[in-house]
Amino acid sequence: MAVMRYMVVGETSWGAHVPDLAGCVAVGETREEVLQLIRGAIELHIDGLKEDGLPVPTPSSEGEFVEVGAA
Repeated sequence: MAVMRYMVVGETSWGAHVPDLAGCVAVGETREEVLQLIRGAIELHIDGLKEDGLPVPTPSSEGEFVEVGAA
């Protein structure tokens, strides 16, 4: 099985979404919980795409922090 590395974006309410997999989201009580849940969500999402005969998007998103002066 090929290993694919998808970018996961965490949000302030301990939610995460995967930009390369539209609609793939998870919400948890802690950062650790949301990371565990999003892994499962990614696997389910990919399984669903395969079952429907749809292509699995190649991971392509990147992230970066940008610093700006506070007002």
